[in-house]
Amino acid sequence: MEKQDMDLTVNLGGIIMKNPVAVASGTFGYGREYEDYLDINGLGAVIVKGTTLEPRHGNPPVRIFETAAGMLNAIGLENPGVEVFLNQHLPYLIDKDVTVIANIAGNTIEEYAALAARLEGCKGIAGIELNISCPNVKQGGLQFGTDPVMVRDVVKTVKANTSLPVMPKLSPNVTNIVEIALAAQEGGADALSMINTLMGMAINVQTRKPVLANVFGGLSGPAIKPVALRMIYQVHQEVDLPILGGGGIMNTLDALEFMMAGATGISIGTGNFVNPRLAYDIMVGLQEYMQENQINNLNEIVGIAVQK
Repeated sequence: MEKQDMDLTVNLGGIIMKNPVAVASGTFGYGREYEDYLDINGLGAVIVKGTTLEPRHGNPPVRIFETAAGMLNAIGLENPGVEVFLNQHLPYLIDKDVTVIANIAGNTIEEYAALAARLEGCKGIAGIELNISCPNVKQGGLQFGTDPVMVRDVVKTVKANTSLPVMPKLSPNVTNIVEIALAAQEGGADALSMINTLMGMAINVQTRKPVLANVFGGLSGPAIKPVALRMIYQVHQEVDLPILGGGGIMNTLDALEFMMAGATGISIGTGNFVNPRLAYDIMVGLQEYMQENQINNLNEIVGIAVQK
């Protein structure tokens, strides 16, 4: 099979990607940070750093800590705010002709609505990823993503304020991930991004205190891969939405597992810190797998391992 016969294009609920490999929010900055390592244009999508209405300084250090099979982070959504993103960072990505997915975060449903409305009509943005692992200050700090009613309501509100495809990023810190995914679907989600980080912590036995200044942080990397695979498998069985799957993907075989579990596209996060060219390497690896196995379109293997 010739490479020109292969179709790597994927459609995430209206977000068209030239190949299934995206880079995860918070691990790739705004793309410019990696331009010395790979051609940004070759990526399926860049999901930019989480964006809020106003600038945020994030949490105090220590806020990153390496673990035995991944890392803990408690960055606290440090970002320059939506206006700086649109005026200073988006033009660079538009010039690179890469699919851009904006990740937005808020502490109230009104903030999500305002962000969605601000992004509406902005050239160069293909879709919105909703960071719903944020505390709802009007509900005593309960995360949006852990309550089905709040998930449905925030998705519905964002959809009412934009014509862009909307893809909530599901938190794994729940009892029933399918219930959360169904709530997102009910709210009108076009696709699902899963999973976000698992909550964890580390303790310094010399100081006898938590390592992270925030005490708790999000665990990512290979340690969470089995959890991510299980959740994607379960959701693909019950929910009729395309999935962007991520959580510990470090090579092409990992990526293939995610697709066979039900992910239409895959998201590279912590792996970017280990190998800045990982997203490109995996894309090439997928092409080689297709060639070796006479696969014309990667959609042929999406969910192939799922028993329905």
